Amino acid sequence: MLCRTQRAPRLRFTRLRSLALGAAGVAALALSFAPAEAAPKKDFNIAWTIYVGWMPWAYAADAGIVKKWADKYGITIDVTQINDYVESINQYTAGKFDGVTLTNMDALTIPAAGGVDTTAVIIGDFSNGNDGIVSKTAKTPAELKGQSINLVELSVSHYLLARALETAGLAEKDVKVVNTSDADMVAAFKSADVTTVVTWNPLLAEVEAEPGANKVFNSSQIPGEIIDMLGVNSETLKDNPDFGKALVGIWYETLALIADPGEKGKEVRAELGKLSGTDLAGYDAQLAATKMFFTPAEAVAFTKSAALPKTMDLVSSFSFEHGLLGDGAKSKDAVGMAFPGGVTLGSPDNVKLRFDDSFMAMAADGKL
Repeated sequence: MLCRTQRAPRLRFTRLRSLALGAAGVAALALSFAPAEAAPKKDFNIAWTIYVGWMPWAYAADAGIVKKWADKYGITIDVTQINDYVESINQYTAGKFDGVTLTNMDALTIPAAGGVDTTAVIIGDFSNGNDGIVSKTAKTPAELKGQSINLVELSVSHYLLARALETAGLAEKDVKVVNTSDADMVAAFKSADVTTVVTWNPLLAEVEAEPGANKVFNSSQIPGEIIDMLGVNSETLKDNPDFGKALVGIWYETLALIADPGEKGKEVRAELGKLSGTDLAGYDAQLAATKMFFTPAEAVAFTKSAALPKTMDLVSSFSFEHGLLGDGAKSKDAVGMAFPGGVTLGSPDNVKLRFDDSFMAMAADGKL
């Protein structure tokens, strides 16, 4: 993954000739150069990619929920699907979007490491079985020793493999990682020369269904470590907090429909299944492997927990060891992170990733 750092636009200054001015002239000149207060940004665009935990954005846009909440706050929000996950984050990092759906690790290693201050305004879920290791030969992490393992290198799949190997007292040097596109993963596993893959749903379900496939390890064994969220540009959010309020309002209204135990819930989930290339049963199966925070109170509790900084310490260690924090990073603390309650991790002088519970707390308290 390559991080692109935005360059600040050059400012053009005009040199003034010396003028003999009276008091009134000085005052007039001063007023003429006083910076005008810029109106808060009102038009926003967020990017999302297909994944069980991010599909609610598609439904919210189609059902008019996005427009409803944007209208409430006098803003506009466009919801744009991007077919390539990493490209969606790169475009956000380059300033083409105000927000993007992404994992905690990718938020740290792409925009934050690239210098773009990013706030996790919605913590949506964590993978609870949606990411896994599947093998034709191994049944336990210990049996992976000496194997070639196909995965999307430097992704959360790579992180999952590292954590699985740790449980068996192994390290990455004990296996050979083969970088494989997610688009090629199912076909790779079907080939005779590939024995083990690491991937995520819906690809994981396809791989697990292959004859002779063994489930070696999955994300339910490291609960709370692979987090799915919506990250937004921190300066944009600070400039117009109504953007955050609208996003949170959209999210929890949509989740309430998905969680509905009746026919309405089935209808919504069936639509989400269709939009993601499966059906109601397929989408429900993916939901079962996801710890969705259906209520804002759940999300707030998770975001404020002492476990989150510990998780991000593991993630920053992995990221540094794999060169994902940038060429200039001298330690895993190169990029600072902020958490609720004034807790920080890493460099306090370079905080670029913020886990903010305040907007979700507004939703929990009925203050949107």
